[in-house]
Amino acid sequence: MLPAWHCLAMLAALVPSTAAAEEKPLWEAGLGVAAIDFPDYRGADERHTYVLPLPYFIYRGEVFQSDRDGARSRIFKNDRIDLDLSLSGSIPVDSSDNSARTGMPDLDPTLEIGPKLVVKMLRDRERGVEVSLTLPVRTVIASDFTYAHNVGWVFEPRIDMDFKRTWLGEGWNAGMGLGPLFGDEKYHNYFFGVAPEFATSQRPAYTADGGYGGLRLIGSLSKRFASFWAGAFVRVDTLAGSVVEGSPLIRQKESFATGFAITWSLGESTRMINVDD
Repeated sequence: MLPAWHCLAMLAALVPSTAAAEEKPLWEAGLGVAAIDFPDYRGADERHTYVLPLPYFIYRGEVFQSDRDGARSRIFKNDRIDLDLSLSGSIPVDSSDNSARTGMPDLDPTLEIGPKLVVKMLRDRERGVEVSLTLPVRTVIASDFTYAHNVGWVFEPRIDMDFKRTWLGEGWNAGMGLGPLFGDEKYHNYFFGVAPEFATSQRPAYTADGGYGGLRLIGSLSKRFASFWAGAFVRVDTLAGSVVEGSPLIRQKESFATGFAITWSLGESTRMINVDD
């Protein structure tokens, strides 16, 4: 899934980090606007485009933090390893608005929660380049806010490359992430399974296996100007070779999402802290 709120978080959170330690406000808050375009779910051939208000909040506490990686609780950190408690999720899908899922139950929004280990493999402060191995494992809970149930787990190892200095000039920040997605049988069937009672002549019954769920590439670009910040991202997913590529709910194996945002700061803490990103 490609949740809209996660797109907004990505856009709002691309605020430039720094290769060297510097003082920053304990918190920052602002407001802007974002345009996002994405498929209903990975493998869907129907899309939605939204223009939405974009509030953001950055908090740089010693334990709890909210920034480019979303809200999380920092468990352990040193020069090479970070261990966080991180969150993610997805928005609901109305099956009546998607031809592949017509007559099937709606997809409830999900909350993903679990530990994330980040191993910094390369940090070249002089060139402004950082390469990390990110290893998040999350359990997935679906809820319509009247009940909640577990729908499996996901593991998304990824190589992240951040560039604090680019060919575009001073202040531009670029990033790229690439990695596979793995899910258990329960997770894959939540999004891609077709129970016998919902099978039709065009949509046969289907039970997904656990395992490799596709490959994902994310690219981002951002810059903070004197009075505003702007950022954009593109995300490409492929389900080719995955354990779910045979699902009748998958109409295309490759899909992409894009987004752009611009924000203005509304305020920041007078308390400054030393930050080494």
